[in-house]
Amino acid sequence: MNFNFELILFYASVVTGLIVLFDVIFLARKRKLAQEGETEIKLPIIIDYARSFFPILLIVFLLRSFLYEPFRIPSGSLEPTLLMGDFILVNKFDYGIRLPVIHKKIYGHDVPQRGDIMVFRWPPNPSYDFIKRVIGLPGDKISYINKELYVNGQKIPQEFVQNSMALGESGNQWQAVEKQEDLLGVKHHIFVDSTKSSRDFHDIIVPDGMYFVMGDNRDDSADSRYWGFVPDKNIVGKAVMVWLSWNSINKNLRFNRIGKLIH
Repeated sequence: MNFNFELILFYASVVTGLIVLFDVIFLARKRKLAQEGETEIKLPIIIDYARSFFPILLIVFLLRSFLYEPFRIPSGSLEPTLLMGDFILVNKFDYGIRLPVIHKKIYGHDVPQRGDIMVFRWPPNPSYDFIKRVIGLPGDKISYINKELYVNGQKIPQEFVQNSMALGESGNQWQAVEKQEDLLGVKHHIFVDSTKSSRDFHDIIVPDGMYFVMGDNRDDSADSRYWGFVPDKNIVGKAVMVWLSWNSINKNLRFNRIGKLIH
């Protein structure tokens, strides 16, 4: 089941806020008068809880709506850059300030850049959040031929790094070729599975207001090659840092990844 935590947090903030407001307007004065008359009135438990939780809920809601939001990486589609079990922070203001819940941009003109790792609401079902690398900007011509990228007719260089092991969600591993890709100045590592066929396409033009995204684990990623472009309205933010990393297979923390910047 996919819970919309943003909406739950919004409703919780509104409900507790209304209870606190009701208390301030209608009940607080009665308590004050009763205390002056040396009569003790016990604070109703629902108001007590609302007064305790409302400031916390409001602060958390504002922080995750306008500054940084935590996410967990659920799959290996961005290996070797991001690992399954990484907990990341997503910058919510680099691409412009958006209103929570309705996600309408209200301030800022900055947009995703080629090579950014971006969190977005999955176009086929916006209730799910996805994370991929931005490959194509509006107006770009993208091709993918024999596991190699071409952007605006320019072949994107790849350099062999080493043979590695890629990890699946169920704990299965397979041999992957690790390469360094230079995406027009943005250098990052990718995985390629030589046993799988290349899902080739030629000269796809990215429409205005849209982005073409791919996973760094090129042969184990459901991305724009399968379901299309990401509209600007679906953008959540830019992944910037790993703040915690849990290896669910070995049941331990990956201390070497804590604080790692994402690029």
